[in-house]
Amino acid sequence: MNPLKMAGPSPEGASDSLVERVRKHSYATLVKARDAGEQTARLMETLPGLQAPAKPPSIRVAIKVRGKILFINLGDVISVQAEGRCVWLQRNASSYLLHESISVVAEKLKTPGFIRIHRSVLVNTSFVEEIRPLSTGEYCLRVEGGKEYTVTRTYKTNLKSLAEFWIGTGASSPAKTGDRQGQKFEHKTQHIPTRSSALRTQTRPDA
Repeated sequence: MNPLKMAGPSPEGASDSLVERVRKHSYATLVKARDAGEQTARLMETLPGLQAPAKPPSIRVAIKVRGKILFINLGDVISVQAEGRCVWLQRNASSYLLHESISVVAEKLKTPGFIRIHRSVLVNTSFVEEIRPLSTGEYCLRVEGGKEYTVTRTYKTNLKSLAEFWIGTGASSPAKTGDRQGQKFEHKTQHIPTRSSALRTQTRPDA
């Protein structure tokens, strides 16, 4: 007996049934993907906080340099340094000397994100990478590129605006750190006897 005849031909509806199952599976997958996309869109509309905030455009200012009017973006300015009655606007690739006092410039740049760290220095907070306390009570501030500035005690409270909040063991704003250090010093000095009092306690009274 010929074994090929025993197997017989495939049913006519077998291939059609397979195609139908594949078609239904693909359609179901597309429907699930569409529903997932709609759910994600509704969630983003309900919780706007999950959306990535748009980066605010950099403020464009006009400066007068050597008889010309130049237009620059404040977001590119790293620092402002006083030199006599003028100031230098420092950028990565260039700097500009302006005939303006640093007090006037500081007032104008307060809102755009600059802080005063010294009576003659302003820095753009977006460029600050690191601060570290010094033994003098001042701070050393480093910006992108490695340049360092000294933050005097008069302006160290401005450093708290460098971050929305401080995370980590013992991490706190310089203002709070300074207060704690002052309290510790005051607490210790209360227990240090003076030399005269020590001598009085050692001297025996006359008989």
